[in-house]
Amino acid sequence: MKPVVIAAILSLLCASRAAAADVDLPAPVPRAPANYLPAAPVNWGGVYIGTNGGYGFGSSNWNFTGLSTGNFATNGFLLGGTLGVNYAIGSGFVFGVEGDMDWSTLRGNSSTAACAGLGAPPGAACDIKSEWLSTARVRAGYAFDRIFLFATGGAAIGDLQVALNPPAAFVSTTQLGWTLGAGVEYAFADNVTAKVEYLYVDLGTATCIVAACGTITGATVSLTENLVRAGVNYKFSW
Repeated sequence: MKPVVIAAILSLLCASRAAAADVDLPAPVPRAPANYLPAAPVNWGGVYIGTNGGYGFGSSNWNFTGLSTGNFATNGFLLGGTLGVNYAIGSGFVFGVEGDMDWSTLRGNSSTAACAGLGAPPGAACDIKSEWLSTARVRAGYAFDRIFLFATGGAAIGDLQVALNPPAAFVSTTQLGWTLGAGVEYAFADNVTAKVEYLYVDLGTATCIVAACGTITGATVSLTENLVRAGVNYKFSW
């Protein structure tokens, strides 16, 4: 009797499994695609403050009574602060005004025979240095979201110190000139940017003061600079 019952139970189990295999399962419900919102474009408009630093190299030329030192090299480092404002126009155009004030170690000298023509001791050098430089410039360019390419230009003002060395008694004058350049700026966040720029600076020609230029009057001194600077800015957006 027991074998018959066991056989009947096994038969029922096999029949149930076969019936279950014939049942169509419901199709899986498709998942809705995830919605990824694009990041908002960087807002380049606003007032910003920052710091900058870099290297300058250029040339100076002393001329007097038909004598000239020719162009001789000057170079040094710069470090200072920046203040500016940007206006975003349309989808990518950016216009702004920027000013900076840098401490400078720019210096150079020439020991050509022309320097002795100023009444200096034999072997004396025409020595020049600049200890600060400030610019006030317009910036304009196009922003490709986080990357801003710009051209810049405006006024430059700096000190120009000259001396015969020896005795190296520097006499200082403040010179007004001009500057032109270009650069690129990158926005790490809406309020933090970093830039690299090049500026050409021409501080014009100064009439040398007799105390600094020996016994010759009417001597002139010129100074031009090439600046390569990097900077970091913090922007207060509007």
